[in-house]
Amino acid sequence: MTIFARATRQLALLAPIALLSVHPVLAQEIVVPVSTPAPAPAPTALQTGDEVPWIYRGSDVPRDEEWLFGEMENGLRYAVRRNGVPPDQASIRVRIDAGSLHEAENERGYAHLLEHLLFRESKYLGTSEAIPTWQRLGATFGSDTNAETSPTHTVYKLDLPNIDPAKLEESMKLLSGMVREPVLSDATVGAEVPIILAEMRERGGAAQRSADASRATLFAGQRLATRNPIGTVETLQAATGRSVNAFHRRWYRPENTVIVAVGDLDPMLLAAQIEAKFGDWQVRGEPSAAPDFGDPLAPPGTDPANPVGETVTIVEPDLPRSLTYAVLRPWRPVQDTIAYNQGLLRDSLAQALINRRLESRARAGGSYLYAQVRQDDISRSTDATFVSFAPLSEDWETALTDVRAVIADALATPPTDEEIDREIAEFEQVFESSVAERSVMAGGRLADDIVQAVDIREAVAAPETVLSVFRGMKDAITPQQILDHTRALFSGPVIRAAYVTPAAGEADADRLRAALSAPVEPDGSARLSAATIAFDELPPIGEPGDVVQAGPIGVLDVERVDFANGVKALLWDNDAEPGRVSVKVRFGGGYRAIDPAQATYARLGEMALISSGVGELGEEELDRISTGRKMGFDFSIDEGAFTFFAQTRAEDLADQLYLFAAKLEMPRWDESPVLRAQAAARLAYESFATSPAGVLNRDLEALLRDGDARFATPDLAALAASDPAGFRAFWEPLLAQGPIEVLIFGDFQRDEAVAALARTFGALEPREELPAEIAARVPSFPADEDTTIRYHRGDANQAAAVIAWPSGGGVAGLRESRQLEILVQLFNNRLFDAMRERAGASYAPVVRSEWPSDIAGGGRISALAQLQPEDVPIFFQEAERIADELATTAPDGDELARVTEPLRQSISRASSGNLFWLYQLEGSTVDPRRIALLRSLLTDYSRTTPEAMTQLAQKYFGGRDGWRLAVIPEDTQLAGEIRPSNAPAIMQGR
Repeated sequence: MTIFARATRQLALLAPIALLSVHPVLAQEIVVPVSTPAPAPAPTALQTGDEVPWIYRGSDVPRDEEWLFGEMENGLRYAVRRNGVPPDQASIRVRIDAGSLHEAENERGYAHLLEHLLFRESKYLGTSEAIPTWQRLGATFGSDTNAETSPTHTVYKLDLPNIDPAKLEESMKLLSGMVREPVLSDATVGAEVPIILAEMRERGGAAQRSADASRATLFAGQRLATRNPIGTVETLQAATGRSVNAFHRRWYRPENTVIVAVGDLDPMLLAAQIEAKFGDWQVRGEPSAAPDFGDPLAPPGTDPANPVGETVTIVEPDLPRSLTYAVLRPWRPVQDTIAYNQGLLRDSLAQALINRRLESRARAGGSYLYAQVRQDDISRSTDATFVSFAPLSEDWETALTDVRAVIADALATPPTDEEIDREIAEFEQVFESSVAERSVMAGGRLADDIVQAVDIREAVAAPETVLSVFRGMKDAITPQQILDHTRALFSGPVIRAAYVTPAAGEADADRLRAALSAPVEPDGSARLSAATIAFDELPPIGEPGDVVQAGPIGVLDVERVDFANGVKALLWDNDAEPGRVSVKVRFGGGYRAIDPAQATYARLGEMALISSGVGELGEEELDRISTGRKMGFDFSIDEGAFTFFAQTRAEDLADQLYLFAAKLEMPRWDESPVLRAQAAARLAYESFATSPAGVLNRDLEALLRDGDARFATPDLAALAASDPAGFRAFWEPLLAQGPIEVLIFGDFQRDEAVAALARTFGALEPREELPAEIAARVPSFPADEDTTIRYHRGDANQAAAVIAWPSGGGVAGLRESRQLEILVQLFNNRLFDAMRERAGASYAPVVRSEWPSDIAGGGRISALAQLQPEDVPIFFQEAERIADELATTAPDGDELARVTEPLRQSISRASSGNLFWLYQLEGSTVDPRRIALLRSLLTDYSRTTPEAMTQLAQKYFGGRDGWRLAVIPEDTQLAGEIRPSNAPAIMQGR
């Protein structure tokens, strides 16, 4: 059964966004006409009464009664369900049981190519009409409208907002035309292949080469070894309308199709529309049998007691070291019974025990950065147990021995009862939370659960069933059972391995095979202590603080509570999301407070500040004290504040607040997490030069801020100069200064939360004021008129280009920033059409607007694309052309509707969750203007005029050249209008 299947029915929020007072409308809403359909006949293929639904055949897993299943005479199967999360949405999935493993040798890449072609042209949609049509219906391309191709299936995904019977009927009709009757001609194939090749190019490089080589070794002798869904250049360029049509006829058949529809509609209506649009689907000929995917087999003469087979060493100078070995077993279909799932749960417990020990070993300063064990059924090809880790140095053999020694101990000796109890508590908390949160599980997630279950040939279960099965078995779990399951996980006919290293000569296949075959002594030192820690044993933060003011803020039922020490809190207790409480703490000055000369410690802090400890609790103790609890501790740095964040529940809220407050009042400064963060940063830095995307990840944020060191990626020299003492000296004063704002939104008791706040944040010592000079630390926009050049060491056909314009920042301009998002989406659609649809030069160009609200400036509009080096000038020309056109010519109503309707629907759907309101209101205790601006949110994002867009474009684009960045291969000269200001320089800091 699919362990995390969810059953849902949403409780509406107390005041959805539509009920907020709305500012005057700036333009008439554009309504896309959809004709009222004739009622579809009642569904006749539903499996009701005593009939066993198709997904439960051969299974004794109790049915999830919220799902309805049907199987039509033509063999098509479907599943439907009512769900109102988010409200007024329908999520539709069409799964075809054919992926890259179903391709013939000369068809490699056809399953993925066909996925693209269905969106290009079909029975009811003309050339390139699919994306704009879905946009007019309110769906955003890429998030609401998408598809995926895997080795075993192709899935078409649609999340349609503002659903009604007419939109449902229209969408089912369009989907049926796409799936059943795509236009597969030489012209459509010829237009789409360059886009696939652009996608292939963007995915290429060292990481893809190492993944391909690893796949070829780990799955040697199986189709999976050579069947990357993207295909090959040769087979794609040889594709014709006729050859792709043959693949479509062979696999796109009703008996190979499952349709899932989950939505805020009567499920009988969902079923009726599926039957109406797909019930008459008939195809010629008998169905083709799926090819034999093959089994993992040991080489002839392999010793069953030491089944190490194929190994490979992959040398990629710009990739960090990583080693994966796999114990492989043949995959076979199973009877998805309760007993089978109990076995899977024991397998999961065994893996969790080993992973906790491996992590403990790494934290203690071992020979590897991380290590993990994971069992997985891969593409119906193999049941495998993977062991993956990253050596900290060229001494990979010691790291391999250390990892294998921890596993050897788990294979030799049963775990203790205390260890098992700890993992059981963790599992039970997850299953309990899934039950508590079942009413707020999104429909798209539910639909995806069915698709996943069909792919692995298993059933689905309600969360109550999963919890019941687990509780029914947990008391009978014994150390010997876990030992037996551990041994089974590491038994198989063949073991294979792949080692990625930057250094030639460091290893070879024979040496790797010998290291895997060598005997190893079990290492029990990583077994964890069973000592328990309770929150009531920890010292108090201080004397509980007094509430000096409390009252509503005037929006929704949000309340502001101020404490005598200056801490301010926003609370909204509601039952819209049962079992969920979101907590966010904003404190200090964020990036404003960071000294540029010490910015290395900011980056290390994102990785190590929390794990360096709290009061009496180190990293291990933090894990132990939160066992069986729903708690989190995320840390991030924003423009104007540092933040802690967690998703918790009412019974854990007080202790969650204690941990957050204790980190500010009594921070701990363990050295190991800092040293580990340094090692991780070094390994990451060495890989950035391997591709244009890596260089952008390393350099872009600082470049867009005129080289501001606070946003730069620390280079190797800066990392070498840092140390734990400097880390503490940097962070200790920052944790003690600046205002504190706590936001608690969700399902909790107000009075209990206020009391917990008084004992924690209200008990903090008064804070130091932020230094006055930090207000001036607003990032500058680069003034370079020439194109900035950066170089990468990846493939010669890879490049990236960025063009950007300055915008603004601050609360005063928030309404304009929302209108700017409409303009940016207009820009995005035009750039997508120019670079992907017409030129085929880039797979996924993107335009984005960033407007920091905490500081009065620092914003920018940027367009980015990955492409071939020779297409970089074309990108700059097209982006400048579009910017000029937007500043001089107003968009028409239809183009505007394709942007505003998806934005309106996106906001309406997001507003059904507490996190949406939390993000909108954070910072409002410092700047109350945010509260008033909330009332115009929906209007600002979804209502405008063509003239307003032109004026905005004139303000930000008119008469101004964009700042340009090109990332190109070393030793490459660009043609076209590019005047590099630093072309001779090879990348700094490599």
